[in-house]
Formats: sequence, structure tokens, C-alpha cells
Amino acid sequence: MSDIKEYGEDIQELFLRFLVTDPDVFVRVNNIVEPYMFNRKYRDAVEFLKDHANKYASIPTLEQLEAVNGLDLKPVEDAHDSHMSWFMDEFETFCRHKALEKAILDSTDLLENKDYGSVEALIKEATGVGLVSDFGLDYYENPKERLQWIKDQAGAISTGWKNFDQKLYGGLNRGELTVFAGGSGAGKSLFLQNLGVNWSQAGLNTVYLSLELSEQLSSMRIDAMVSEYATRDVMKNMDDVDLKVRMKGKGAGKFRIKQMSNGVNANDIRSFLREYEIQTGIKVDALLVDYLDLMMPISGKVSPSDLFIKDKYVSEELRNLAVELNVLLVTASQLNRGAVEEIEFDHSHIAGGISKIQTADNVVGIFTSNAMRERGRYQIQFMKTRSSSGVGSKVDLKFNPETLRIEDLEEDEETYDTINTITMTETLKRSSAIRSDEDATDDNVDIVQQGLELRNLLKKK
Repeated sequence: MSDIKEYGEDIQELFLRFLVTDPDVFVRVNNIVEPYMFNRKYRDAVEFLKDHANKYASIPTLEQLEAVNGLDLKPVEDAHDSHMSWFMDEFETFCRHKALEKAILDSTDLLENKDYGSVEALIKEATGVGLVSDFGLDYYENPKERLQWIKDQAGAISTGWKNFDQKLYGGLNRGELTVFAGGSGAGKSLFLQNLGVNWSQAGLNTVYLSLELSEQLSSMRIDAMVSEYATRDVMKNMDDVDLKVRMKGKGAGKFRIKQMSNGVNANDIRSFLREYEIQTGIKVDALLVDYLDLMMPISGKVSPSDLFIKDKYVSEELRNLAVELNVLLVTASQLNRGAVEEIEFDHSHIAGGISKIQTADNVVGIFTSNAMRERGRYQIQFMKTRSSSGVGSKVDLKFNPETLRIEDLEEDEETYDTINTITMTETLKRSSAIRSDEDATDDNVDIVQQGLELRNLLKKK
């Protein structure tokens, strides 16, 4: 057995003989075998085997192998099922060990640069090399058990906003990517910071990563939310703020606020979280990234100017991170200029194109105006929900411009401000569509004037 585990030339040639003996065997291992795993003597032959199988859906003949690679291989004679089982077990281990060996060698430069996240990813990928063993679930077998597992293990986690949760059948799920989309100054950071407060107060260990605001400014905003002091009064009441924040922190989950540089990628975040968990022993439950548009993909080959491709890679990598770490992951994205005059958002209003929409599990648009914010209203619009029927739904939320807190509306609170602003905006849009003054008739000059008056009124508000 010790000779086998050394994977010398004899055992590698035996592996090749098994591969050319039975086409079905080669199909089963084709996804895990790579030429680099073999000695130089056999690498060209393995590459020829894979290329031929992928191109022609069959393995080459022994004569072809000898003519192209100079190898005189003979098939394994009288190979029984037990022999094939032995080969499959040994060959799986061989491929895994060789992949791990390569990952360790490739990690040298990464370790020197302290890129521990990439090292961990390489090692994890190598240790995951193996034959397919998970064949999914048998749909007709024990449906109740399957549904109970979903209920117990993958239940939604409340956002802290009751009406929001109702549209998503209870809240957000671990392993999913949720994107809040809004224009400049619409409140993307405020929504993520409020979520951080809600989740930490609910006992979840939460990390808020800011790629724009400093840790101090982000924390001061959150001080107002937690202490219920107006932002302008936080500094005047530092002792009381200190007491209230400490008291609210008792029994709450950990809430870590970290500023990372613009242009980070998913591996940078992975490394930070891994080091944070190792150093503190705290398992992260929720991750808030403020925000997606400021990130770069792991691959340096993607041009930053190609927003569609860049955002496609970044969103996919963030979602993979959510699945890998089994965390709640929420980020934000910019709406484009086309959304400025709109009261209902759709996929065309997402900056950078539809790639983020396609990847994200939930996309939530933030609609507001100066008048709405001053009078304490936000409206969120569900642009995409993968696991609910909430698409197209709208939810009004209460906003305190003093403490920056976003909460549910009380049952007896009216949504007049939201309705009134939307009505005014719709009228303004209709007026703006009227022909230019040169073509305007006496009848529609008054309508144009009304549109201008509405625009000025909105600006004042």
C-alpha cells in the first residue's frame, strides 16, 4: 500500500491503463483529472485523452495514443467490478492529493503577500476534488421531511421591518444576495446602517463594511439611531450617548464597523472576515457591504470601464461568498440618471446594466424626495424577489430625519406625504412632456406654467 500512496511511475501507468480500458470509467473521472497530476512522461497523453473525449465524445484508441504520444499502453485484462471499484477509490485520492500539492505550491507568493483569503480558497478547492457523490434529493420520497427541513434550517430572518418581511415571506435568507438600489443621496447607506442596528439588536453578529464613509462617521450616524438623540445633539450629550449605547449593547449581537478601501474584492472581504473570526472567535451572521459599485472583481483582467462585466463578476462573487459563509448579505447599488424623474423603478434603472439584477436574489428600490424625507417617509419598491411573489409591491416606511432611524409605520399613520409627492411628480412628468414653447398653443401655455410651478414647489420642499 505504501508504494501505491507514493504514486510512482508504475502506479501512474496503471491508472492510465484503467482510463483507456473502459470509456465509462473515463467519463466518470474526466472532471477531476488534470495533466499536471501526472509525471511529465504521461502529461501529454492525459491531455490528449481529455481533449479527444471533450471534442469527439469518445476516448482515443490505443493505436492513436501510441502514434501521437509514443505510449504503448495495454488495457487492463479481466477487470472485474471489484477492480474498477479499487481504481475509482485510489484514483480519486490520487487526484485530490495532487491538487492539494499544487495548491500548496501556488500559495507561496500569496502567503508572502498575506493574501490568506486566496490561500484558503485554493486549499478548499483542492480538498473538494472528488467524484460526484451527491445525487440531489428524491422528489417523491418524504415531502414532509423535506418541507420541515426548509422550515427549520432555511427560515427567513426578520429585517426588523414587519411590512418589508411580509413581502418576502418572513424576511431575508442566509446565502442570498440582497441589493438596495437608490440614486445619489437616496439613503442607501442609511438603509444598510439601520439593518445593522436591527440585526445586532436581534442578537445577530453583524459586520458593516463601508467603502466610502469613515468608521467614525458611520458610527456617529448609528449613535443617533441607537441613542435616539438627533445627530446634531450626539456630541453635546456624549456621556448619555455612551450610557445608552452600552446598555443597548447588552444582550445584543456583536456589531463591527470597518472601513475598507475603494476597489476591494470578495477575496479581501473573505480574508478580513476569516481573520476576524479567528482573532475574536465570533461567527459572523450578517454582512453589510456599502456598496457593490465600489468593488472590483477578483480577476484583474476585467476592465473597470466595462461596468456590465465588472458588476456581473462582483455580484456573482459576493453571492458565492454569502453561500460559502452562510450569512445574510446585503449591499447597495446606484440607480442611473434615467431613474431621477421616475416614480416606479425597473431593471433599466440599475446603473451598470442588468447583470446585478440577474445575480441578486432580491433587489429593492429606494424612492424618496426632499419633501418625503423632511416629513418622515421612505418608499421601497420590490424590483426582484427570487423566493416570493413580492415583485412590484411597494412598502412605506417611517423615517426620523433627526435620529436617522427607519422604522415601520404605525397602523394609524397615514401615507399622505408619499401619496401627495407621487401625485405631484406624476403631474410634473405629464407637464414636462408637453411640446416646447414654440409649438405650444394658447391652451397649453397654462399647463406648462403649472408644470413649472410644481417643479419649483418640489424644490422648495
